Amino acid sequence: VTARFGHPFVKVYREERELTIMLLVDVSSSCFFGTSRQLKQELAAELASVLAFAATKGNDKVGLIIFSDQVERYIPPKKGKNHVWRVIKNVLEHQPLSTRTDIAGALNYLNKVTRRRAVAFLISDFIGEGYEKALRVTRGKHDLIAVCVTDPRELVLPRAGMVELRDAESGETMLIDTADSDFRTGYGLLAKKTLRQRFDLFTASGIDYIDIRTDVPYIDPIMKFFRMREKRL
Repeated sequence: VTARFGHPFVKVYREERELTIMLLVDVSSSCFFGTSRQLKQELAAELASVLAFAATKGNDKVGLIIFSDQVERYIPPKKGKNHVWRVIKNVLEHQPLSTRTDIAGALNYLNKVTRRRAVAFLISDFIGEGYEKALRVTRGKHDLIAVCVTDPRELVLPRAGMVELRDAESGETMLIDTADSDFRTGYGLLAKKTLRQRFDLFTASGIDYIDIRTDVPYIDPIMKFFRMREKRL
């Protein structure tokens, strides 16, 4: 199979059999955040579109699950360019119905509607909780790949004086002093700890993951991921 992710080509070798590609795209409000090139949600939608288009090169089926704390849109997997364009259009144009996240609910829905083993790309910022068991269960049924979308300001807080932060999903606000170096240091350490715990969870669950950032082109991490997969085949 030859899939084109921008440039150059990425070659992924697999058995000569039909694959089902499922795209799970998080549209909760925490994804509508970005301080660099684009919002996390815009990047997630672009990446899902690229993956959907790439699947046509291998004549694979593509399906879509758009979710927040509920499954907001489900498109069953099918072949064909017209179908893929429908998937891409839905990803790019969808207007969220809810602000919150339920990753476990989306995974459970995938397991219910997709009986045959699929390659499932879970595209999210993974800001949520209670999805550890669902990850492991889904990993036993499908080839699950976590695509983690992160903004640099979620990792490092700039010195910008007094700033009011608002939780995009709950609406709660907090006034913080970013001039406080101890606070910025603690913020950075907590962010790194959260990322490490998340990736440790993926590793322990046997789940591949791709780290995508809004301030860095996604081609390099995507190519690195598929090269790693190719070596294992």
